[in-house]
Amino acid sequence: MIDNDDDTLRYDKMVERALRGVVKQAIEEVMKDGLLGDHHFYITFMTDFPGVKIPEYLKERYPGEMTIVLQFQFYDLDVNNERFQVTLSFNNVPEKLEIPLSAITIFADPSVNFALQFQPLEDNMEPDFEPDDDGDDDDDGSDNDGKKGEVVSLDKFRKK
Repeated sequence: MIDNDDDTLRYDKMVERALRGVVKQAIEEVMKDGLLGDHHFYITFMTDFPGVKIPEYLKERYPGEMTIVLQFQFYDLDVNNERFQVTLSFNNVPEKLEIPLSAITIFADPSVNFALQFQPLEDNMEPDFEPDDDGDDDDDGSDNDGKKGEVVSLDKFRKK
């Protein structure tokens, strides 16, 4: 058995990168067509991951991990091979978030009972797909004109 990563095909990492491509493609389709039907996304990411750009008060409020919901209010959604960005509203203040795809730990669309859970990619690992677009989303939980999103804690979904 070969233990050296240089001599071993890392199928686990290949699968992780391919599944992150599903997230990228889902975001691309929403950018093109909007959210259809009851589709909405829960995206959990590591707030302290290199390249994550969120306001400092959100990092303080959500140390380590944060979940955003793309459902009703989000703006400037964009994605490329490395990251997505979105503008969400927090307490009626629009904030631009930039999140590397490698920082995502969970991607779910509850409307169709679909979820992916990821192991973190190392900083030096690049996705195996080509960059396209960037993402923006607005999330404040209010029923303002347009789409609405919310920040949720996954703890309420976990079995205790």
